[in-house]
Amino acid sequence: MKQDGRAFDVIGQLASLRRYARSLVRNAVDAEDLVHDALVRAYERRSTYKSGMGLRRWLLAIVHNTHIDRVRSAMARGRRDETIALEVDEAYPAQQELNVRLAQVRRAFLTLPEEQREALHLVAVEDLSYQEAADILGIPVGTLMSRVSRARAALREYENGAAKPSHLRLIEGGGND
Repeated sequence: MKQDGRAFDVIGQLASLRRYARSLVRNAVDAEDLVHDALVRAYERRSTYKSGMGLRRWLLAIVHNTHIDRVRSAMARGRRDETIALEVDEAYPAQQELNVRLAQVRRAFLTLPEEQREALHLVAVEDLSYQEAADILGIPVGTLMSRVSRARAALREYENGAAKPSHLRLIEGGGND
């Protein structure tokens, strides 16, 4: 790729971009994703690059801004999850035991990785077919089925007592039946 008659040498900047991304996200895999996303943005916005500003500085700014966008997106997703959790509590007024049980199941569901939570929600809650859910998520049907299977297995482990995310426990036979 040429800009202003000289090479737009992104390859020569990769080591610096990766180092900076690793310092931002503290994880090599996430850093690679961050660099990839930043390079896609740089390519899309290559016309805004001015040769006097320095390619390295321009690319590092894009990595930084991409990271900030990701952090903001994660925070917004967390707020949405909290809002949904509150709405679930309000939508299902029930007996005390059922409220405790619902809270435990909700917490277990919300601790699932995002990919598994999305897949399970579309299939189990929205009652979509595997193909419909896979199309919405833009993944192959086999991948969706695998995510749903792993999510269900994690919830079964929770049910079997392997992982209890709540300090509240249901106690049977308390004489209040």
